[in-house]
Amino acid sequence: MKTFITGATGFIGASIIRELLKEGRQVRALVRAGSDTSNLAGLEVEFWKGDLRDHDSLVNGLKGCDVLYHAAADYRLWTRTPEDMYRINVEGTASVLEAALKNGLSRVVYTSSVGTLGNPGNGTPGTEDTPVGLSDMVGHYKKSKFLAEREADKYVAKGLPLVIVNPSTPVGPLDIKPTPTGKIIVDFLNRKMPAYLDTGLNIIAVEDCARGHLLAEKRGAVGSKYILGNTNLTLCAIFKLLQEITGLPAPKIKLPYAPILMLAYINEGLSKITGRVPLIPLAGVQMAAKFMYFDSSRAVRELGLPQTSIKEALGRAVEWFRVNGYA
Repeated sequence: MKTFITGATGFIGASIIRELLKEGRQVRALVRAGSDTSNLAGLEVEFWKGDLRDHDSLVNGLKGCDVLYHAAADYRLWTRTPEDMYRINVEGTASVLEAALKNGLSRVVYTSSVGTLGNPGNGTPGTEDTPVGLSDMVGHYKKSKFLAEREADKYVAKGLPLVIVNPSTPVGPLDIKPTPTGKIIVDFLNRKMPAYLDTGLNIIAVEDCARGHLLAEKRGAVGSKYILGNTNLTLCAIFKLLQEITGLPAPKIKLPYAPILMLAYINEGLSKITGRVPLIPLAGVQMAAKFMYFDSSRAVRELGLPQTSIKEALGRAVEWFRVNGYA
């Protein structure tokens, strides 16, 4: 069985590949020209040069494959050119799913995000069925992923055997960029996190998140969504775990929300002029207004999603960042 994967060089994609290889699967990875492939170094993977914006490369790349994992996404909290994000996340998703339909694949797993789901924001966990609409999406990343999910729904209606997974916040090794959450860990390690906002996240070990993708392929119901998450934690609690792991002191100053939001607006305005990534991304601050808590019990019950200790997962992330020179 040959499996095609997009987003192969990224945090989640590279972790999925390792799970596939453990099962003896043949893997063909979509890799853009000039991509950093260090996350795949030494792995028995076939590289397929192509791009989500090149439909022919997708059609040809999927020939001879049985399964598609579409894990690629433009994941940034700020971009000077939002249209590029929609081109990758929305149009690119439609393009690769159309290619999968043409090739008659037996299974597709689409990596969405919990950011596309409904969330009460008051500490009550959101589920796959919590009501939500486009107007609830904060920032271009969430909006583009919400619209991409609607494309996935359209292809299910066309007969594509597709399952959607909605990862929460994975932590662990291979966070090469790093992700916004990985950057919080790196900043903590480098003593650049003197204070925090009162918010919360659902955390999952990246290895469990990757395994959840394979479980969704095998056990997921076509057209269904599965939250790949584990534990809901305040940001303060996450820092306390990092303190226990590293011995470094957790920040004790809780910042008021309103002034930080104002600074984010100013920062964003300056970034539009300079083109530099804002130090305080507006979308990130707006997201922090809600406790992003989610209930992953459907995935645990129906897929058998593993639930590794979050302290252990954070410990592996810390070790990887230190070994690889981030801190």
